[in-house]
Amino acid sequence: MRSLEGKTIVVGVTGSIAAVETVKLIHELRRKGATIHCVMTDAACKIVHPTALEYATQKPVITQLSGNVEHVTLLGKGGSADLLLIAPCTANTIGKVAHGIDDTPVTTCAVTALGSGKPVVIVPAMHESMYSHPFIAENLDRLKALVHLISPRLEEGKAKLAELNDIVLVVERLVSKGELRQKRILVTSGATTESLDPIRILTTRSSGRTGRELAYEAFRRGADVTIVHNGEARLVNQVRVESATEMIQAVLSELEKGCDIFINAAAISDYTADKHSEKIRSGQELHLALKNVPKLTDIVRAKYPNLFIVCFKAETHTTPDALIECARSIPVDLVVANDVTFRGMGTEDNEIYIVNSQVERHQGDKAFLAEKIVNAIVRRMNDS
Repeated sequence: MRSLEGKTIVVGVTGSIAAVETVKLIHELRRKGATIHCVMTDAACKIVHPTALEYATQKPVITQLSGNVEHVTLLGKGGSADLLLIAPCTANTIGKVAHGIDDTPVTTCAVTALGSGKPVVIVPAMHESMYSHPFIAENLDRLKALVHLISPRLEEGKAKLAELNDIVLVVERLVSKGELRQKRILVTSGATTESLDPIRILTTRSSGRTGRELAYEAFRRGADVTIVHNGEARLVNQVRVESATEMIQAVLSELEKGCDIFINAAAISDYTADKHSEKIRSGQELHLALKNVPKLTDIVRAKYPNLFIVCFKAETHTTPDALIECARSIPVDLVVANDVTFRGMGTEDNEIYIVNSQVERHQGDKAFLAEKIVNAIVRRMNDS
């Protein structure tokens, strides 16, 4: 996925020990297609050598501003850069940026970018005791209206640099075309679990990977995303549920808040059973009376007939023609159909058919497939 193709990012590096992660970060940004220029403070140069970042970027590293006024040519009005990313950003640099001080190459770039209206992303990294200092918190609050802050991971007494994938995702969002900006998207994901007793459950094999990747792809394109699932997702709003009933109730509650697109990617249990209050004794013959669970897509379609709905249809041991015909019978805006006989459920890749007025076949990892599905959603919305 070359989501940053044609984009130029300035990476500002300051004197946190987390600067040792910068080479990896640059590599991730370049894999997405970005051109990277690095700007370093003196303190950063004592932690990671500029030569390492020159190798990573394949560009000269700016450790001192010159008569070429690099901060203006890159980040001034009409400058060639699309975004300034300061990662890691120390407490010292946070305070300077918050008060318009430009006494290092990085802070001068920040002042210039903010003055020209270019997006600035700040990724703090320091000891937790520093991060918790009331003046640092005040500076961060001051910056919230001006820059995009990515919160650190609070672990082992440290405010550690955010996950590199999260940093890249925020950058992608800020420089994207924003096809889904101002759209609220609700995604269901993964399996639900129906309790049989305090120990045993009835569930499906879904890993939730497809739903998460769809949520990230929508976020990447500017949407306000909420995911309803029994898992863990980054950066987007989350509602955690376990049973199919909880999934249905949570979705209906979220839809009441307003929604533009509903993507029902979860593998919701079709059956539930009355839960035994005590453990079912082992070794005895057991007969379960299973009850049907109402179809979430049908409930939402009936309650919100004008809502743009995407659903998934999984079958086994079928043919492409039969799978597509089955998908066409579902009265929603777009259906993603797949045969999960050998892959799809719990695997990292899949083969899918995106079915609406036309049919698209795609095969690959689930991040790639999420991109194709969202492409189809955008096209369908633009056509309608």
